[in-house]
Amino acid sequence: MRILILGGTTEASALARLLSGRSEFSPLLSMAGRTSDPRPLPIPTRIGGFGGVEGLIRFLAQERIEAVIDATHPFAAMMSRSAAEACASACVPLLALRRPPWAPQEGDRWIEVGSTGEAVRALGDEPRRVFLTVGRLELPPFAAAPQHTYLVRTIGPIGDALPVPNVIAIQDRAPFNEAAERALMERERVEIVVTKNSGGAATYPKIAAARALGVPVIVVARPEKPRGIEEVASADAALEWLERRHGRTP
Repeated sequence: MRILILGGTTEASALARLLSGRSEFSPLLSMAGRTSDPRPLPIPTRIGGFGGVEGLIRFLAQERIEAVIDATHPFAAMMSRSAAEACASACVPLLALRRPPWAPQEGDRWIEVGSTGEAVRALGDEPRRVFLTVGRLELPPFAAAPQHTYLVRTIGPIGDALPVPNVIAIQDRAPFNEAAERALMERERVEIVVTKNSGGAATYPKIAAARALGVPVIVVARPEKPRGIEEVASADAALEWLERRHGRTP
């Protein structure tokens, strides 16, 4: 069974490992290429886009894809829309592998906003020490608030994505742990955290650390993803879905 996994998440990587060595499956992992040094995985991997919906439709036909798993990042709304349109047009079964979003708990000081631009405005006019964990591509809007000191953590270098006077750049990759996150925030005297509601356990420790320290967190809500698509929350559940579909293959 030929499978296309649209990846970029820990769930996609976990599914790739589950499928590795399974002779009844022939998986291909597709990565957008936004991470400069992706971790190698034990299945064939392609890097780059498809050329829109029409390009993806052609790819599905050329590769004889029999099922697609949309395990893209919760904020990769455009890719999810393209996958839904292409699979519907090509009559290829589509499953969404989507991790649940985080929810505020007692003691959290969340400021929920609908976009990165709203997050910039929510920081206010007074200079603050900001722990910014929104990814390199979301940094430019914060240049509109140069009065703040930004502690920016990304997987790759930020380059000139945030041209403000006071930037401390950290390159690191999840998973993180709460003790280290708390120590980092205390050492850098973080006054507020800005993050996207990506969900999952790998980056949640910053939320727990902020709660323990009484630090407010600006949380950017997820964009809308296509509806009406079967959805699971774990790689194990995605594998079960594939096994059921394979069992129906003539």
